[in-house]
Amino acid sequence: MSKRYEAMVLSCMDPRFQKPVHKYLKEKKLTGKYSAFTIAGGSIGVTNEKFKKWHSTFWENLETSIKLHKINKLIVINHKDCGAAKIVNGNKKFNSLIENKIHKNYRILGGGSNILFTTNFNGLTIHIANKGISIIKESIKDVIVEISAGENWHDIVLWALKNNLGGIENLSLIPGSVGAAPIQNIGAYGVELKDVFFCCEALNVKTKKIKKFYLEDCEFEYRSSIFKTKEKNNYVIMKVFLKLNKEPHNYNINYGELKKNLKHKKKSIQNISKAIIKIRKSKLPDITKIGNAGSFFKNPMVELNHYENLKKTFKDILGYESENNKIKIPAGWLIEKLGYKGLNFGNVGVYKKQALVIINNGKAKGIEVLKIAKKIQNDVKTNFDINLEYEVNIL
Repeated sequence: MSKRYEAMVLSCMDPRFQKPVHKYLKEKKLTGKYSAFTIAGGSIGVTNEKFKKWHSTFWENLETSIKLHKINKLIVINHKDCGAAKIVNGNKKFNSLIENKIHKNYRILGGGSNILFTTNFNGLTIHIANKGISIIKESIKDVIVEISAGENWHDIVLWALKNNLGGIENLSLIPGSVGAAPIQNIGAYGVELKDVFFCCEALNVKTKKIKKFYLEDCEFEYRSSIFKTKEKNNYVIMKVFLKLNKEPHNYNINYGELKKNLKHKKKSIQNISKAIIKIRKSKLPDITKIGNAGSFFKNPMVELNHYENLKKTFKDILGYESENNKIKIPAGWLIEKLGYKGLNFGNVGVYKKQALVIINNGKAKGIEVLKIAKKIQNDVKTNFDINLEYEVNIL
């Protein structure tokens, strides 16, 4: 009869006889809850093609053991210092070879701030955490900045402000990582990533080769790019290159609330950032205190005649001219007009200060949040004949 274990530990000997490993498993509260797959000398058989028969048997046995014990988590003890592995393969890490073989089912995660998990995931989650920022090219007017995908986005905004480099101050306090910014074409208060984007380097998950995507290659649209459409799941962004400007800076302060906050203040990228941070904090919940994924829906674009027809019924409807002669209507206005703002549905609620944000009141499951999101979608369609699209990624 099979037993359900929380994890499987791959090691060259029994983990109980390796003090650091035993200590690690104890700290993770896995004592007695793991299945061990010991592979003494296995580094040779697994990592060298000369031992094809052993190689094949190893994977078959491991796969059988994982299925038998219903394993969801695999812990590979680092074999980079294994003597046998070094003799056969120099300094190659055994870990990556194991993980590449086992985890065919994987997903990439940046900051995770724009994701709603609705189901359990039986596979490997890869967190992009590479760091680094440097100016690689400079002219009298601007600079090209190379940024690793694992950097926090707001930290980069603060770095730019400290160095008096303009272009991303309107994107202050947007959560998430730099690598996710081009995928979503993040934007706020009249500025989008595409306005400062120079190029990015992305890893092709099939060929394992790096490819550069320049501005024209990315097919940026409102909260979208080629990485969300044609090339979805085909690339992992590793670096982003931004073109930031020196003084005199170009300011984008056309939004009414931003104008109001900057009244009687000196125009500067620093003051714009401070004003936007103040506005965002007044409207959006603190993610460390209230579970949320930010703006749940995109602001819909509608044809001019549709907007004018809506205006006949809803005199106070908001709308802004956008691309292709379309009108952008704030999704938050539509949701608030239907009376959702501040409402709670058990464990799920609509934030009292911003109807665009769906919140977790403490114990909601992802599927519960999605249920309320779909209800809002249906009501907006019924009352305004507008299809709301998710800005949050549903997994």
